[in-house]
Amino acid sequence: MLRANPNGMPWKKHVRTVQRKTIRSNHVCAVAAPPKQPGTDHTDEFRDVLHSGLRGSPLVHGKEFPPQAEVMKSIPKHCYEKNTWKSMGYAAISVGLTLGCMAAGYALIPLELPFLPIWLMYVAVTGTVATGCWVIAHECGHGAFSDNSILQDTVGYILHSALLVPYFSWQRTHAIHHARTNHMSEGETHVPDVEGSAGGQLSRTLKRVLGEPAYAATRMVSYLVFGWPVYLMTGASGGPKYGVSNHFWPFKPFSDKLFPGKWKQKVLWSDVGVLAMLGLLAFWAKSAGIWTVMAVYGGPYVVVNVWLVLYTWLQHTDVDIPHFDKDNWSFIKGAFHTVDRPYGPVFDFLHHRIGSTHVAHHVNSTIPHYHALEATNVLKEKYPEHYLYDPTPIHKAVWRVAGSCLAVEKRGDMYVFKP
Repeated sequence: MLRANPNGMPWKKHVRTVQRKTIRSNHVCAVAAPPKQPGTDHTDEFRDVLHSGLRGSPLVHGKEFPPQAEVMKSIPKHCYEKNTWKSMGYAAISVGLTLGCMAAGYALIPLELPFLPIWLMYVAVTGTVATGCWVIAHECGHGAFSDNSILQDTVGYILHSALLVPYFSWQRTHAIHHARTNHMSEGETHVPDVEGSAGGQLSRTLKRVLGEPAYAATRMVSYLVFGWPVYLMTGASGGPKYGVSNHFWPFKPFSDKLFPGKWKQKVLWSDVGVLAMLGLLAFWAKSAGIWTVMAVYGGPYVVVNVWLVLYTWLQHTDVDIPHFDKDNWSFIKGAFHTVDRPYGPVFDFLHHRIGSTHVAHHVNSTIPHYHALEATNVLKEKYPEHYLYDPTPIHKAVWRVAGSCLAVEKRGDMYVFKP
């Protein structure tokens, strides 16, 4: 989900600064070659760890990661080039499809109880389509939409505000997520609980009391439906470095570590956009009725949030995906522990390949989505021992993650999910 510059410098300049510092600080890291070949063995310390469709490949020792600069150079230069007209075209497609769905629902479906099944279908379809708008705004936040930074931030600000997302606040926090992917103490979003901690103990107790099926179902609902608003309000699932944060209020009683300097002012500007959208929704509710707004806008809004959490959860979590502490983490190591998954042509089209080309996105988040497939194919070819793709169907993957990824414990130089 995004965060940026701790010194308040412009976003594009900050991205270049972070990348230069990361390249200088990266060192070659030891890690595992994927066990795709028959007969490849894991060390004894990982023999009880469950396997996903990756077959435990991230846990195999003895393979070195390439330097970040080398990986960046392996991707063709034109993959980093932004075409403003093409980006605007994709934005227009997502916005047009979303507004078309909403107009059809408003005009054609009676707001009556017998039509509830049709409204549920409308909510699922419209929310799925509207997720494309969320992804376009996400691309703006990364500086991957256009070389015109004013246009880029304007598009991102409008689209995210329309979905009640604080654009600049999330830009900042999501940048930290990218800068510290799979970092146990400095990561941001989907940092797992440690075995023996209060969160880890609670998860173990709930699973024991409810049983695995009920626990997995409960966790799926809590994460997918409530995870996004809880994260915005409290920073839940972020690493311990930043404390309890709030994307709308970077002052006490919340920690301000995520929003230093001018970022506090940017958080407040983000609030203006969200409040403006809430005002429009209130005006609409006054004229058309609260239930109309809840059905046409509120239902799809929840589905957008479900997609957002589903993508990010599965991109960075599975039974055999490790995390690392500061002594053995590097940027490229974190990026190559991101997972691509099979979402199929329809969702890839609607969501601009956010789930099937996410490894390349973490290698360099300024690559526009329309170049991400080519960049992904380069990474597959040049770094097959590091590129991670799990062919597990999405519904099976999320069930496995919800039921089995409770808390991690340190084994060797990795933090792995304890079975």
